[in-house]
Amino acid sequence: MEQTTIIRIRIRTVSLLFVLLTVAQWVYAQDARQQSWTVLNTGLAEKNSGERTIAVRVLGLLSNDRKAPELAMQALEDPKPEVIAAAADALGQLKYQAARSKITEILQSNNEDPVIVLACARALLELGDEEAYKVYYAILTGERKSGESLTERQKKTIKDPNKMVQTGLTFIPIPFAGLGYGAFKAFTKDDASPAQAAAATMLIKDPDPKSKEALINASKHKRWTVRVAAVDALARRNDPTVIPQLEPRLSDDKDVVKYTAAAAIIRLADLQDSSADLRQPLR
Repeated sequence: MEQTTIIRIRIRTVSLLFVLLTVAQWVYAQDARQQSWTVLNTGLAEKNSGERTIAVRVLGLLSNDRKAPELAMQALEDPKPEVIAAAADALGQLKYQAARSKITEILQSNNEDPVIVLACARALLELGDEEAYKVYYAILTGERKSGESLTERQKKTIKDPNKMVQTGLTFIPIPFAGLGYGAFKAFTKDDASPAQAAAATMLIKDPDPKSKEALINASKHKRWTVRVAAVDALARRNDPTVIPQLEPRLSDDKDVVKYTAAAAIIRLADLQDSSADLRQPLR
């Protein structure tokens, strides 16, 4: 009987220790959270716009926090374009649908500032607004879908690597992963090709036939970075009808373009075969 009582006491003691440990961990987490909010709020209130930009952009990580969208919405009123761009980017990551009208308004009223235009376009795309594809089409082709050319200021910004870094658009797109320094060097040239390559990857899901034609034309671009991005995008659009347009790239002088084209054609041919098999009548 005594042994049973001892066992029960031990079990209760262990249970109590577990509860105390859980409570301690919770209290510690709350303290860490409060400290983190103090740090982040300090960044959001910084006089230095670079610091504010970073603090606003990371709000996109807080997908389960109700305050994050409110703070990002407030940052859309910031006087600095890079902060506004960061706010739009964060709201897109948060999938905050209530921000769509405000971001659209900013896009329309700041259409001469590519930093804001590109960030708003990306945010709208995250929020399911396909109008954003028009911006990426314009970057890739140099003109709007309506036929108007970009302004000289917009063209100049797209060719400026430092400006494009501010937009967050200049990244190493899918086809360049693992290519190391060569790809990085190609993406720091003072021309429009980094923006065009990145824009090509953003048109993958655009159903507009004009974007398909733009990508086919881009697959023949003088810069290999644009060619490979366009070929990769055409492959991912899963449209086998572009196979004839991709075949010339099998003889490309850049191996990465040549190999990407080969994989693209195989992928699309396989899709075509699968589609044909599905159309076969059952026997």
